[in-house]
Amino acid sequence: MRPLRIVQWATGNIGTRALRGVIEHPGMTLAGVYVHSPDKVGADAGELCGLGATGVAATGDPAAIVELGADCVLYMPRLGDAGEVCRLLESGANVVTTRGDYHHPATMDAEVREKVEDACARGGASLHSTGVSPGWITEAVPLVLTSVQRRLDQVTVDEFADLSRRDSPGLLFDVMGFGRPPADYDERRLVHVRESFGPSLRAVADALSVPLDAVEAAGETATSPRFVEIAAGTLEPGTVTAQRVTVTGLRGGRRVLRFRATWYCATDLDADWELRGSGWRITVDGDAPLDLDVRFPFPLERMSEFTPSYTANRALNAVPYVCAAPPGILTTADLPQVIADLGAERK
Repeated sequence: MRPLRIVQWATGNIGTRALRGVIEHPGMTLAGVYVHSPDKVGADAGELCGLGATGVAATGDPAAIVELGADCVLYMPRLGDAGEVCRLLESGANVVTTRGDYHHPATMDAEVREKVEDACARGGASLHSTGVSPGWITEAVPLVLTSVQRRLDQVTVDEFADLSRRDSPGLLFDVMGFGRPPADYDERRLVHVRESFGPSLRAVADALSVPLDAVEAAGETATSPRFVEIAAGTLEPGTVTAQRVTVTGLRGGRRVLRFRATWYCATDLDADWELRGSGWRITVDGDAPLDLDVRFPFPLERMSEFTPSYTANRALNAVPYVCAAPPGILTTADLPQVIADLGAERK
């Protein structure tokens, strides 16, 4: 089989890791790179991700990308644009994105869904949204674990993230609200979390033939009695030092699927929460109960070195399956099991 011709769209943390993966992949050829920053236009793709020269120069012109006739575009901008996605699909390019806008077609905005599906039909192309969370841990892993069940009571995915060494003051203080006096959880944050993880839970429930009646979100915070020094700054005693958000999928008033994220900057909290090292715990309650730990086997200081790979690699490994699929918006359940091609060089 000929190598798949791939375009990398955007080169942030995740996009840069994906770009490197495309260049090194045995069954792919880099066709182009789209960048948002004028400073990157004209740079060789290899230069952008720490590899040698590839002969492929980055462009800031979407039309130039469309004209490449690529097999697939890895679409990874910080802010998504459905118009851009439709233009790519209409050109015949399949799209795999780490944007969370397309995990569950049935709950997408009806107008956007219609436009995307029309673009897929016109171009004979497919669109798949994936990543690690939401994505791999909330879809692929639960679907594997429930494959040994005949009675399912509940699946819970617990995410744990120690943010004490994350040097991102804007994110932690301004967006997430760490270091503020405890108060009711920000409703806007709850809406964001529900919209991010709810579609993923719905996609799994549909695949298991137990579609959800409703998705609810709740949040709570915890404080520490001491000054807490973290990489992003100082948290004063009695201010928000940890937070937990829960997205619950209900059917017939019964909790079926649950995603619960615990993000913390210290462990001496005024809340009786389970705290673990960064990673996940998945529990399945049914006639074949399971309890699975997935932990990061590296120190916090190396998080930024490894974590982009989890999201980028899942998207990259899905590309051949999306390219081989019929046109349309594809969920995780629509694809075969994604198996990474780790074979020898064959370009």
